[in-house]
Amino acid sequence: MLYQDFHKAMSLQACFSSNQVYAWRPGFDKNNLGRWVKKGLLIKLRNGYYTFPENIDEPNFAYFLATRMYRPSYISLHSSLSFYGLIPESVIQVTCVSTLKTNTFRNIFGEFSYRTIKPRGFFGYNHLPSAKGRIVYMAKPEKALLDLLYLYPFYKSDNDFKVLRFDEYFLEEKLNIEQLMAYTVKFKNVALEKRVRTFLNTYNL
Repeated sequence: MLYQDFHKAMSLQACFSSNQVYAWRPGFDKNNLGRWVKKGLLIKLRNGYYTFPENIDEPNFAYFLATRMYRPSYISLHSSLSFYGLIPESVIQVTCVSTLKTNTFRNIFGEFSYRTIKPRGFFGYNHLPSAKGRIVYMAKPEKALLDLLYLYPFYKSDNDFKVLRFDEYFLEEKLNIEQLMAYTVKFKNVALEKRVRTFLNTYNL
């Protein structure tokens, strides 16, 4: 098989699985994937997932990959909070939540971490436009905060929240408290509700 034919067929996917390749060409020789990776014509992202080298310099491509390599998932927690400017630190690892098991992947685009959330908690994310018409699934600020308090229950006191150095202007002017509380109720978790109220009291919201 010619690599050019393969590239033409799969390049629009940007991130694709070996299953998608076999669906396109049932008789595809899987050894081609290994050979093309060795030649630098293909990049292996994790077992069964690939992309092309021309995507290396695409802005925010790591964000796009994060929710395509492990589905369903969306970017949340520290990555999303940093994206909105809610916390000051830049986050090297791309942090996501998923209904699948907790997992971590490393490849040329970075490190990707996935935390498990129950299906009833899988909501509250935007579809953000990215380069070349791609879509990035990003938690809304309120949901990213709630995911953090749900998945990291050791954040529960005034001091714990202060250590995270949340941007107080964002909290006061941009955070939708009504939305946050509505999301909290959907979790049906009394301990989580208590942590949320402690957080709000810490910042006088």
